[in-house]
Amino acid sequence: MLKLDPFAGHMFVFRGRRGDLIKIIWWDGQGACLFSKRLEKGRFVWPSAKEGKIALTPAQLAMLLEGIDWRLPRRSWTPLKAG
Repeated sequence: MLKLDPFAGHMFVFRGRRGDLIKIIWWDGQGACLFSKRLEKGRFVWPSAKEGKIALTPAQLAMLLEGIDWRLPRRSWTPLKAG
């Protein structure tokens, strides 16, 4: 259905119905690995997939796993001076 080779290093990310659970499945060369994370507070920001799949950068995936809205990241601090 997704037309991707699961043995080529792709990571498949799924979100639970309530939005507080995320699962990632990938092939590590020896077998399928499963990573699961549930947020105690809040929901995972989930991208809309018009074609059934999307591609995320490693930075976007990291923010997604931390519960950060990766679509509009904001700095939590401002540098006082440059150089």
